[in-house]
Amino acid sequence: MQRALLAALLVGMTAPVVGVYLVQRRLALIGDGLGHVALTGVGLGVLTGSSPVLVALGASVLGAVAIELVRARGRASADIALAVMFYGGIAGGVVLIGLSPEGTPANLNAYLFGAITTTTGTDLWVFGVLSLVVLAVAVGLAPRLFAVSNDEEYARASGMNVLGLNVLLAVLTASTVVISMRIVGLLLISALMILPNAIAQVTATSFRSSVVVAIGVGVVVSTGGTTLSYYADTPSGGTIVLLAIAVFVVATVAAWLRGVVHGRRHHDEREHRHEHGPECGHEAVPHRDHVDYVHDGHRHAAHGAHYDDH
Repeated sequence: MQRALLAALLVGMTAPVVGVYLVQRRLALIGDGLGHVALTGVGLGVLTGSSPVLVALGASVLGAVAIELVRARGRASADIALAVMFYGGIAGGVVLIGLSPEGTPANLNAYLFGAITTTTGTDLWVFGVLSLVVLAVAVGLAPRLFAVSNDEEYARASGMNVLGLNVLLAVLTASTVVISMRIVGLLLISALMILPNAIAQVTATSFRSSVVVAIGVGVVVSTGGTTLSYYADTPSGGTIVLLAIAVFVVATVAAWLRGVVHGRRHHDEREHRHEHGPECGHEAVPHRDHVDYVHDGHRHAAHGAHYDDH
């Protein structure tokens, strides 16, 4: 469990940092595709007796570079080529694992859906090094990665190497997939990249604050989900993702309620460019000890410096 919690902490910090750029580029599901490609690397590693983590890293990095090159060409058939790559990745992984002497449903499920308690000391060292590299690059090149993710034409006009930065982001995504596969599984990793950032979008007010919120949420749901799965005897990956979804629902409802309350309190600032009165042109309706004015289908009454709906 100590190794499991450390691995969850690493993933909780790393996945949202990379995911924020994927959300900006509207590539929320790219992690799923790279997870499929990484499964072929896992199967090859199991079949040859090599380290599945390192072989999966190589396969996913190659797949990420190929994906970005296909996207850069911008042809209509790009989506089909990516789909073939993704489906071929998961099919190849299943077949290779099935051919290996150790190929059992348990091994396959561990990589597909996560088995955090099977994380070894060697895995933890690999995850730690990869996490440090990913965090260092993502934070150090944040202005450039943000520019490319937000507006490629502006970045290109500013002299940035757009293709190189896109390939670098794809490699960071592939590395994050490998870091996370033992924790949440290759089929669920995209959720841990995207959900913390979705929560940050409805709670934060700037890009920098959204990154901080996303990292905080990622750490809480990954470590909290791991702890909960231990006591509830449930799969760690599914528990982490369900906890993240629950936090997202709560944050969304809270943001909606806050918006409703804020909208009522400050309706006057948005809608009332003048003061209501006998000559304002709006219908006056006596209401108890004051007068309401009908405006845009609502009855507004002055209370101090603002107007309330009645």
